[in-house]
Amino acid sequence: MDWITDPQVWIALVTLTVLEIVLGIDNIIFISILAGKLPHHQQERGRVMGLGLAMLTRIVLLLSLSVILRLTAPLFTVLGNEISGRDLILVAGGLFLLVKSTREIHDKLEGAAEHHTARAAASFTGVIVQIALFDIVFSLDSVITAIGMANKVGIMVAAIMIAVGVMMLSARSISAFIEEHPTVKILALSFLLLIGVALIAEGFDVHIPKGYIYFAMAFSVLVELLNMRLRAPQASAPVKLRGPYGKAARPDGSA
Repeated sequence: MDWITDPQVWIALVTLTVLEIVLGIDNIIFISILAGKLPHHQQERGRVMGLGLAMLTRIVLLLSLSVILRLTAPLFTVLGNEISGRDLILVAGGLFLLVKSTREIHDKLEGAAEHHTARAAASFTGVIVQIALFDIVFSLDSVITAIGMANKVGIMVAAIMIAVGVMMLSARSISAFIEEHPTVKILALSFLLLIGVALIAEGFDVHIPKGYIYFAMAFSVLVELLNMRLRAPQASAPVKLRGPYGKAARPDGSA
C-alpha cells in the first residue's frame, strides 16, 4: 500500500486519466453517431455497451504487452516504408472511417426520408460490432501512449477505467447535443474524416502531431458555438407580416 503515499503514482494516474479522456473524444463522437442510428430505446444501451467494449479492449491490450510489441515489428516494406501490423490496422481503420463518415454525411444531406430509412435499417448487433471493431483502432494509440508514460499496469488500468467512467457520464449529453444540432453532427463527421486521414498517414509513418488535430477541432467547435449563439436571437424573433406596398399587416393578415 506504499503507492497511496507516493506522489509520483498520483501524478501519473491523473496525467494518464486526462490523456485517456482527450484521446477518447473521437471515440465518443464515433459511438454517439453510430448509436444515434438505433431506435430511441436502444441508444443508451448502445452507448454504454460501446464504451464498455472500449474499456475492455484497452485493458486486454494492456495485459497483452508482448502482442503490442510484436505489432510494431516490420512485416514488409513499401516504397521504402516499413509496414508493421500496427500500421496495417491504422490504415484499415482510417479507410473505414473515411468511408463511414462520407456515407453518413451523404445520408444526412440527402434528406429526412432517406435518413429515416437508413436509421430504421440499423440493427443493434451491427452497430455494436462496428463499435467493437473500431475500438481496437482507437485503443492502439491510447495503449501505446500509456505504456510509454507509465511502467505500472495497475496505474494504466485504473486510468482507463476512470476515463471511461467520465465518458459514460458525458456520452448521453454529447449524443443529444449532436442529434439536436444538424450542423454540429456534420462538423463531428468532418472530425472523423480528419482523424481517418491522420490514421492513414500514421500507418505510412507520416506523423501528424495530435495537438494540431485537437486544436483544429476545438477551434471549429468554438466557431460553431458562436454561430449558434448568433442564430438563436434570429430564430426566436417574431416574424412581422407585410401587406401590399410594404405596409405592416394587421393581426388578421390584412394590410
